[in-house]
Amino acid sequence: MFPISENRSLNQNVSSAPPALSTRLIRFKHIVVALILSIIFFLVFCFIALHAYIAWVLSYPAVAPVYSNPLLSKGMEYEEVTFPATDGSRDVSGWYIPAEENSSKTIVFSHGYGANREESWIPMYDLAHYAHQQNFNVIMFDYGFASQSTRVVATGGKAESKQLLGAVQLAKQKGAQEVVVWGFSMGAGTALQAALQTEDIDAMILDSTFLLEPDTLYHNIQNQIDLPKQPTLQILTMLFPILNGTSLNSIPYQEVRSKAYDIPIFFIHGTQDEKAPYPMAELFASNQTNPNSDVWIVEEARHELIYREHPREYLNKVSSFLGGISLAQK
Repeated sequence: MFPISENRSLNQNVSSAPPALSTRLIRFKHIVVALILSIIFFLVFCFIALHAYIAWVLSYPAVAPVYSNPLLSKGMEYEEVTFPATDGSRDVSGWYIPAEENSSKTIVFSHGYGANREESWIPMYDLAHYAHQQNFNVIMFDYGFASQSTRVVATGGKAESKQLLGAVQLAKQKGAQEVVVWGFSMGAGTALQAALQTEDIDAMILDSTFLLEPDTLYHNIQNQIDLPKQPTLQILTMLFPILNGTSLNSIPYQEVRSKAYDIPIFFIHGTQDEKAPYPMAELFASNQTNPNSDVWIVEEARHELIYREHPREYLNKVSSFLGGISLAQK
């Protein structure tokens, strides 16, 4: 009924329709795939950026300025001191508070992360005054991350241990024959690292010991934001050397965790410590073989607030510890 030419034309139109539809479908699939990949890449970027922000904040803690001094706070005469870190990386600023009577024993205070030499929530001046009354010379100083003039990154004790050793050397130069390091939080963990490198520390009092290692790092991150342990630790481990020049592996946490130190150490820790779980202090204490080493686990006490919450018992136990070692007799 129809001309042959018209039939052929119709057949050609029908046969050409599917390819056009297939092309549009392929283009649509490409757009969807590109959109999905863009979303994935964006989420990955945000995830990594979040970890970079966390690593940056941890490397550059906000630290308040020094507001007072030993004379204004507790009537203790003092002198401004500057001394080099033992690796020569920087000069460290602090105070030297001489004992009222000639003394050959010195206490070096090692403050915590995010604080300066005053560490007001302890409060550090009270303990410095106590040490002064016990006829100790006292050194209080700022770690590099708390410096008032040339602030540098926090390194979890790697660089800070060299600065602490510089303070110990200063004590020796001032005539100290016995040196006690009294550390708090990361300052206590730094003291444990420093004691691996010298024989000039004769005893340590370590309050709320925080040692930067993977589990403790993740514990503190999880207190703030719920992130999966992996790959969080892998990403942070990758970012730390970029942002602060320190790898977690460069911190000797494995050695510290298993070390039996020759010197007496008094560990003080609270069961409600949310930053440094108290089983860590129990582990450190269990490794010690010096007969004068001891541990005091305080029920319901919080991070670095043990003296504030139990001042009389705290000083009694510290006095008992110092009285049990030979340097307290000099």
